Amino acid sequence: MRIKTAIGQDSHGFEYADGDKPLVLGGVIFERERGLEGNSDADVMLHALTNAISGITGVNILGKISDDLCQQGMTDSRVYLAEALKYLNGWQICHASFSIECAQPKISPKIPELKASLSQLLQLTVDDIGITATSGEDLTAFGRGEGIQVFCIVTAVFPMQN
Repeated sequence: MRIKTAIGQDSHGFEYADGDKPLVLGGVIFERERGLEGNSDADVMLHALTNAISGITGVNILGKISDDLCQQGMTDSRVYLAEALKYLNGWQICHASFSIECAQPKISPKIPELKASLSQLLQLTVDDIGITATSGEDLTAFGRGEGIQVFCIVTAVFPMQN
């Protein structure tokens, strides 16, 4: 069996105006929270995950491919994730771990819902998804409440045939 591990990162600032764009993390809508800036839904969890998968496959989705999809009206980050998954070519994701830094919203109460969403998107059990969060304690822009930063590590296996 071959094993690969890759890291992905993404960050977005909160919208300045009180717009009607929802905050979406891990495919989950956070009600009554300010949305993130971006030409897509700005789901930083799915963007970090997509970047990590790109580290496994060597095919960068965020950038040209996602921009082209955005111009076609596809702004749901689940579309970008699905595009990244197409390039696995026999590699099977077996674990994903997320580290989130933000002063707001509080992530802990939503962890079960986030894990359920991500496990469905990746076809993993919730036990194969790890999520931790920190407030950043005012030390970074994310800790000061200016946006959200996410790191994601993905492990994938390639079963060897005898």
